[in-house]
Amino acid sequence: MAEHPLSGKRVLLIVSGGIAAYKTPDLVRRLRERGVAVRCVLTRGGAQFVTPLALQAVSEETVFQDLWNLTDESEMGHIQLSRWADMLLVAPASANILARMAAGMADDLAATVLLATDKPVLVAPAMNVRMWDHPATRANLETLKARGVGVIGPNEGAMACGEFGPGRMSEPLEIVAALADWFAGRDGPKPLAGKRALVTSGPTHEPIDPVRYIANRSSGKQGHAVAAALARLGAAVTLVSGPVREPDPQGVTVVGVETARQMLDACRAALPADLLVAAAAVADWRVEGDAASKLKKDGGAPPALRLVENPDILATLSAPGPQRPALVVGFAAETNDVLAYAQAKLARKGCDWIVANDVSPATGTFGGDSNTVHLIRAGATPETWPTLPKTEVAARLATAIADHFKNGTKLA
Repeated sequence: MAEHPLSGKRVLLIVSGGIAAYKTPDLVRRLRERGVAVRCVLTRGGAQFVTPLALQAVSEETVFQDLWNLTDESEMGHIQLSRWADMLLVAPASANILARMAAGMADDLAATVLLATDKPVLVAPAMNVRMWDHPATRANLETLKARGVGVIGPNEGAMACGEFGPGRMSEPLEIVAALADWFAGRDGPKPLAGKRALVTSGPTHEPIDPVRYIANRSSGKQGHAVAAALARLGAAVTLVSGPVREPDPQGVTVVGVETARQMLDACRAALPADLLVAAAAVADWRVEGDAASKLKKDGGAPPALRLVENPDILATLSAPGPQRPALVVGFAAETNDVLAYAQAKLARKGCDWIVANDVSPATGTFGGDSNTVHLIRAGATPETWPTLPKTEVAARLATAIADHFKNGTKLA
């Protein structure tokens, strides 16, 4: 298996003030698991939410706080810090530190390091939704982007202040994936350069009436992670996604759909492609003739819903023909007899590989951040991978796909 793109990198993490700072020890831990050396700079505001001792314990490095520390500054410590790292990461990046960065201020150690560096800078904003939407913050971000600063997130969701909207800091694994994307994009190689990839993700919503629909619990996290991983390896990726709350992966063309029929049409429009990864959890059935207006209770029996089969997207796109992708990878979400059902699906659908996973409620796979999968290839012994973050599952799968094309593996 190829080395993780972050292995051996050095990241200077700047922790500014915000409730999201409580996530930073986990972020440091996740980076170190991937072979990253991490040093931390903690602002006065950041120290209100996370302690220097916590960051020191997980990073196993001194935590820097004071611009005027004579021991550090006897050797121009702020300059050395800014030169030591391969990348500076500000997480959480508060509205205040973004404003100071845009203004070029150097009024504390964090701001001074950011002004003194000649290394790339990424920021992961975190703030109240109204602060995020304020024209001053938007202008500051545009200024920083124009200077080459990369922005990760933020996500949308409930906030500590009780409001809802964009402004939540991206989760640690999302930030790790964004850093990996950046380094892979800079350092290469690009084993899938020149390849066109089609990925499906998320659930489909099949209308019953204008208000109700049939759906499933798929979050789209795994499919979106696969699209990002393929793009990171150089593929030109089209992601056809059902309704999800996942952010669009960077560098990927996203086509949003709702129903299975819309998804099939969008996939056909995206062909030809060299590879297809069908990770979407497509509804097997839809209501025949969904109602034009909301169905009402009238005190009698509930309405009879006649179900008809949806088109089988994986089988349709796997069928022999001039536009069949050279490699077709399906997903099998099962709740029991996972390997047996997945191997039967591989034969029945006509695809080349199946990624099988157990989505029974006890696993927490649907909606969760981790996955335990089996990679089943036609004519080969199934591979069982350990439980991994979905971003890592995606990276492994993308690497296996790249190796397949590199080695010219014949399909059974």
